[in-house]
Amino acid sequence: MGIEMLGLILAGGQGTRLGKLTKDVAKPAVPFGGRYRIIDFALSNCANSNVKNVGVITQYQPLALNAHIGNGAPWGLNGVNSGVTILQPYSSQEGSKWFEGTSHAVYQNIAYIDQQNPEYVLILSGDHIYKMDYEAMLESHKERGASLTVSVMEVPIEEASRFGIMNTDENDRIIEFEEKPKEPKSNLASMGIYIFNWQRLREVLVNGYAKGNPMEDFGGDVIPAYIEAGENVFAYRFKGYWKDVGTIDSLHQSNMEFLDILNNELDITDKSWRIYSRNDISAPQFITDKAEVKDALVGDGCYVNGAVHHSILSQNVHVQEGTTIEDSFIMSGTFIGENVVIKNAIIGENAKIGDNVEIIGENEVAVIGHGEVKGENKNEQ
Repeated sequence: MGIEMLGLILAGGQGTRLGKLTKDVAKPAVPFGGRYRIIDFALSNCANSNVKNVGVITQYQPLALNAHIGNGAPWGLNGVNSGVTILQPYSSQEGSKWFEGTSHAVYQNIAYIDQQNPEYVLILSGDHIYKMDYEAMLESHKERGASLTVSVMEVPIEEASRFGIMNTDENDRIIEFEEKPKEPKSNLASMGIYIFNWQRLREVLVNGYAKGNPMEDFGGDVIPAYIEAGENVFAYRFKGYWKDVGTIDSLHQSNMEFLDILNNELDITDKSWRIYSRNDISAPQFITDKAEVKDALVGDGCYVNGAVHHSILSQNVHVQEGTTIEDSFIMSGTFIGENVVIKNAIIGENAKIGDNVEIIGENEVAVIGHGEVKGENKNEQ
């Protein structure tokens, strides 16, 4: 007996646009918001949407991501009828199985999917910040008798050329897909979230490769093939906060937006749709009488003896006297010395910033990598 819908999170991309932050870490494992990692949002959405069986397809630098996901317990995905499975490339008698694209990664894991025997598969990206009810999307998929449903959201028409754009008829049936068109015909951008009828998708993938028409990418190959074949392909309109954090600028911007915790459309305080994560247990934070903390999120285990304005300090960040931090996201375990100035920056996990160092993003966000050392610190612990 199979399951109704299997979640598949694509988490294998290298994430080169995040530069130093993905040198040794897969993009979905990059920290976010002082308490989370990017993949927590897709995993929590699955848990909240009753998608209890999830495969996470990894490839590039998966160690930290694998350790974070573990047995899936923080998301409740470790029960009798639930589970999360890490899917990595492997070798077989047919040769190596490195993933060459989004749909190729699914094709290479057909044996796992068949084992789960789902009626539908939910394809997700592991690098987006949003809350979404996949159960409601599935209901729409079934009501319309769709073969494929693509989640879309309206974007400003002047920005539409940055996205894959879905052109629809009056019933939201997708009649054309354009990948980053120079002159977009609509402003309905694909969010990289798909629901497929599994047996039909399986047939398309297997036949495509058997006939020498590789189906490597959902946007470039599979969706156009579905539309050309006259399949029932529908758009599912999403309204709410959604951010692709695949660049330094977008990651920084999304973290700064996260600071407006009471008014941010993401509404992280909503107890009916919690975002779960795996965190170490740390001591309470300590703010000294010399510290000045305004409009900031300060994680457990932090020691603050400087000025922190409109910034996020993740767990176990140490800020020495005379230091000023503004408009910045500091990841966990970072030690910051005396009289340091950090503005408009992202500081990676376990970085060490010496006394009197200035890290200021003038025309672009300044970035310090995970474990990177800048200067010397006389008080380093």
